[in-house]
Amino acid sequence: MHVVIEGTNLPGRTFCDPDGDVLDTVHVGVQVRREPWHLVAGDAAGARWEIDVSVTRGTDGEIDFKGSAVHGRRGERFLYLTWGNVDGASEFHMFRRAKLMLNRIGPEIVTTAEDQQRSLVGIVNLTDSYGGPRCARVDPPDLVWTLI
Repeated sequence: MHVVIEGTNLPGRTFCDPDGDVLDTVHVGVQVRREPWHLVAGDAAGARWEIDVSVTRGTDGEIDFKGSAVHGRRGERFLYLTWGNVDGASEFHMFRRAKLMLNRIGPEIVTTAEDQQRSLVGIVNLTDSYGGPRCARVDPPDLVWTLI
């Protein structure tokens, strides 16, 4: 299944972490295995990532997700958006992550995406209520799943 993550409302390139350190080259990307993929600057107008995710069904009919960008145990799968500061040597230093829970997507949307070969799109607000990079589990209304 083709999954598109569209990030809106990015928080900017500067962030003060809880220790008081100022991070001035904030970027966000999808975490593939242990590495950030397709980094986007925190002050971009928007972000877009396209990922292939395999959908399987257990003997109980429960939907499961697999792929290099899929994390978590069966029944609790998710995609990570990883936030980090990029230093002068272009090294990414992760400071927080957001979880986009796949098990919270309605099974009817997943089935329709598969049957009609449509893309599953997650539209995510990337700025939290304090103006910083969104982290932790992202729920509606800050994440909406739809089909295109």
